[in-house]
Amino acid sequence: MADPYKTLGVARDANEADIKKAYRKLAKELHPDRNKDNPKASEKFSQVTNAYDLLNDKDKRARFDRGEIDGDGNPAAPFGFGGGGGGRPQPGGGFRSEGYESGGPDMSDIFEGLFGGAQRGGGGGFASGFGRRPQPKGENVAYRLQVPFVDAATLEPQRVTLSDGKTLDLKLPAGVESGTQMKLSGKGEQGPGGAGDAILTIDVQPHRFFTRDGDDVRIDLPISLAEAVLGGSIKAPTVEKPVMLTIPKGTTSGKTLRLKGKGFHKKTGGRGDQLVTLMIDIPADNKALADFVEELGEEQYREPAGAMGV
Repeated sequence: MADPYKTLGVARDANEADIKKAYRKLAKELHPDRNKDNPKASEKFSQVTNAYDLLNDKDKRARFDRGEIDGDGNPAAPFGFGGGGGGRPQPGGGFRSEGYESGGPDMSDIFEGLFGGAQRGGGGGFASGFGRRPQPKGENVAYRLQVPFVDAATLEPQRVTLSDGKTLDLKLPAGVESGTQMKLSGKGEQGPGGAGDAILTIDVQPHRFFTRDGDDVRIDLPISLAEAVLGGSIKAPTVEKPVMLTIPKGTTSGKTLRLKGKGFHKKTGGRGDQLVTLMIDIPADNKALADFVEELGEEQYREPAGAMGV
């Protein structure tokens, strides 16, 4: 039967830190993952683990030092009759000595430092592979996707061509804006542990007429002097299709009309509105219009400024 002090190569008065250090060094050298073609290494690894189990348990170590148990943790019997053999593999791929009860020394910190973390398997042993570090995935790939303004407002699906030449139709999320990022799982570079992800950053393109105001869409819409004075219905563009807009009589330039639900889709549901600011288009060099205004008299067109105290 093995002497655990000799197995770990430490003195009998070694402290806990010395014992752990010795075990870490031997476990790293003898670990089965590093010695797949050397069955003896697996046997030695088991012996080293059993020795650490015993010496890391203060009660068992004291009993061994007093000669009450042997190096395998079995009661020391007179005349050389001992009980049962030494360490044996347990379900889950780990090793433990006979008589090692649950609630004994936790070795997860040892394997975490050596092999990137251990997982408990059935029967109290370590998970298969002794906490083998997962294989790394491939690198993520970054893309910038330019989305037309109208497509962003209406959530029109976008066709994306990836670096491998494959294409896919991308569904835009509600509330999409410049800077929004979308992750396409498994569409990055290949690696030993699988493919990384594709990270798309959205860039909403500006529009000739429309501008964005939160979830609302704004547009300045020119109207004629006759439409402003007499009122009427005109066709107004929206991000989806034109709609008929009613102009009240006597409309002034800068008046804003609201079209409900014609803006961007909101993250919280529903849609913003479209705000139409009416801009009266005065024709240049129209003598009849100039003569008409002169006939109204100077006070008529100074009145608005006068209301502001100027």
